[in-house]
Parts: sequence; structure tokens; C-alpha cells
Amino acid sequence: MAKAPVLTPRAEDFPRWYQDLINKAELADNGPVRGTMVIRPYGYGLWERMQQDMDARIKGTGTQNAYFPLLIPQSYLTREAEHVEGFAPELAVVTHGGGKELEEPVVIRPTSETIVNEYFSKWVQSYRDLPLLINQWANVVRWELRPRLFLRTSEFLWQEGHTAHATYEEARDFAARIHRDVYGAFMRDVLAMDFVLGRKTAQERFAGAINTLTLEGMMGDGKALQLGTSHELGQNFAKAFHTQYLSKEGKQELVWQTSWGSTTRMVGALVMMHGDDSGLRVPPRLAPVQVVVLAVKGDDAVLAKVREIGDRLKAAGVRVQVDDRTDTPFGRRAVDWELKGVPVRVEVGPRDLENGTAMLARRILDKHSEGGKEPVAIDSLAALLPTVLEEDQQLLLDQARERRESRTSDVTTIDQALEATSAGGWARIPWATLGPEGEAKLAEHSVSVRCLVAADGAVPDADETPGNVAVVARAY
Repeated sequence: MAKAPVLTPRAEDFPRWYQDLINKAELADNGPVRGTMVIRPYGYGLWERMQQDMDARIKGTGTQNAYFPLLIPQSYLTREAEHVEGFAPELAVVTHGGGKELEEPVVIRPTSETIVNEYFSKWVQSYRDLPLLINQWANVVRWELRPRLFLRTSEFLWQEGHTAHATYEEARDFAARIHRDVYGAFMRDVLAMDFVLGRKTAQERFAGAINTLTLEGMMGDGKALQLGTSHELGQNFAKAFHTQYLSKEGKQELVWQTSWGSTTRMVGALVMMHGDDSGLRVPPRLAPVQVVVLAVKGDDAVLAKVREIGDRLKAAGVRVQVDDRTDTPFGRRAVDWELKGVPVRVEVGPRDLENGTAMLARRILDKHSEGGKEPVAIDSLAALLPTVLEEDQQLLLDQARERRESRTSDVTTIDQALEATSAGGWARIPWATLGPEGEAKLAEHSVSVRCLVAADGAVPDADETPGNVAVVARAY
């Protein structure tokens, strides 16, 4: 009788596979309130690594961290009409506190443009106060009707940046810098994620923004997922909150603003972009544990050797964990580490010890690899593994890019676009052919314009730039 798979096969039921993996890799559990989640230590370890790298990149732009309250007066949101209209269906509103009805209801933070501007208007007086560059790491609440762990939850963790500038050009360029040099570079170089950098259509842009820049990634089932966004807010919030400054010429001028954010959704994207039927595959540069050294049996000499190997690898700069829990069967431990996507396992048993070798098991394989296991001299591990990890980092990125490119079709009609997305891929169609009317027709079939790109794949200057191409897909 065939052994039942640990996970539901992706080809059989991708959503079920995703839920299985989140559970069995011990990334998260559903919270007690519908739409919330409990992030387990291994899942939070991935988020912490993301957070640390992103934080350094954000600070590299001159941005400083701050913190703003979770509770926002409801009246703040009503000052920018488009903003409140865009978020109204998702708001969680507090009407009572301390056993009494509040004089004014307060909203649990869905995003912080309004409360940030309340304080920017106090902090910005002169051109000397600009640019003002602020970021915060926080949680937000957006009441989600169709929750899915990490992808769509009523409460999630994120960073949100908010900036004020003297000119439109400065704000535009800063939003583009975050989009390209912070989010794009981090996701490509650390998460090994392939994506399209583009511009949202007017229909899809952030409520209250004049432009939204996005990163769109193709998941394993061919659907798109928005990975991060950077918004040009123009002067919309500055007008609503009177955020202005005295210019060098002695005139009162409104500031120009940006906001930008990325969330714990990146953990879900990591699963869906890189995972396979055996579990998660974590990019080595991200992995909290890059190499796990496993003792096959509880032999004293074996246990001593795996601990020695762990020390050597740690000294070589590898993030390593020694698994000497020989009271748990080896096969179960190996499967657990495979589920968690640790890039490399080094397995040592009595026979290996006699030969002076260890079994090297690579989690990230190219399509020509068979089994992914090979014996390696123990003395060569410290020199070999850093190279192996970098090779596997690049391999993950190459595989994600190959998937997107091979499953993206250039089309000229709406029917062809629908056919491509129904087949589990993306379509590229000239925006001049599609336009807002075509975008509405696609939406009737649950297909959306994920972004606009220039003909050469760059981010276009404006929606109506000649030669713009719409990237369309079914999306999460």
C-alpha cells in the first residue's frame, strides 16, 4: 500500500496544500477571532529575518523609525474623502471604553496616513524641516471577509513609511526609490523572489493616492500576489490636514507626500512561490537555520561529531542548528526539517563516521538533480557549504523567473487574456487596446490588471504613456 503524502499535492488542490504546509511546517495557527492568526516561532523567525534586513535598507534611505497610536479618532479619516471611502468596508470601530460609550468613536488603525498627517502638520514649519522621513513597524486591522493565513488576515504585521517633501519631484523620486531599491532589491536579493515592477491603474491605486507603484509576483499556481506598494500621495492629505511649510521665498506651501508598506503577506508569498510537494523551501540568505546537522543514531561518537561539525560551521559564518534528538526517529526529524525548508541537511551516522564523510541533502534542487543527496568529506563541509548556499539562492530565483516567463502570454484581445489566465498564467496586453472599459470587463471574470509596465518592462511615467502594457492575472 502506497504511503500517504505528508502534504496535499499542489496539483491536486493548491489552497489545501498551502494550508497543510502552514500547519505542518509550524508557521502559524488560526487565532480565536475569525481572521486573526497566531504566528508560531518558526514563522515569526522568518518574519524577524525579513524585518531586520528591510529595516536596515529603510534606514539606509535616511528614514527614521517612530511609533503612532493604534487608536485613531474616526473624524481623522473623514477629512480625506477618497481615503475613508476606500477603507470604510474594512474598518473596526471602537464605540465603548472603560464601560462607557465614547464621545467620539475611534478606529483601530487600518493604515496611518491620517494620524501621521495630524502630527506632520505640527512638526513641519519650514523648508528646513524637509524632507521628513518616518517609518513604523506595527500591526493594523482591516476586517477581512475571506481570511487566509498570512495572505489576508484581519490583523497583520507590517512596516509603513510616511514622508513629506518640498516638491512633487522629490516625493515622486523617493517613492520610486523605495519601490526599486528597498522593496525590489530586498525581495530579489534576499527572498529570491521574481516579480514585475509596475504602476497600478487608476482603478487599482491606493485610496487617496495619485500614483501607486507595485511589485507583483507569480505564485506556484499561476495567480498573482501583490508583494509591496509605494504610493505618491500628492498633496491630498496635506490639504486635508493643512500640512504646510514656509518656503525659502517666504511663502506657505503644501508638502508633497509618499507612503509605502510591506507586510507579513511576504511569508505567505514565500510559501507559494518557492514551496513544493515536500514543503517549504527557504532562500539561504533569509533562512534562520541554513544548515541542520542531524545525528542519525545516538552513538556517543556520532553525537560528538555532529556537535563538532556544528561548531565548525558556526565559525565559518553559517547559521546552523544541531539536531541530536535521537529519541525521535531519524526519518521523522528529516521530514520535519524538509517541511520547514531548511536549505541543507548534514546527516551523520556510524557508517559515515567510519568513512570520514557525511550525507549532504540539499533542499533546493534543479530539475536535473536526482534525490539531492551525496556523501561529502566532513573536513570539507566548512569550506563547501557557503558556496552551496549561494548556488541554491540563485537557483530559487532562476526557477521563479522561469515559471513567470514561461507562463506569461502576449495577447491582443480580451478573450485571449481570459484564456491565458484560465490556463493558470498571466497575460500582457497593450493598455491602448484594453483601457478602463476592458479592465472592467476582465473584472467580471475575476481577472484584474495587476500593473502597467512600459513596452521594455520598465515602470511607466503615467497611465497614458504610449506603449504601456497591462499585466493581467487572477490574483489572491
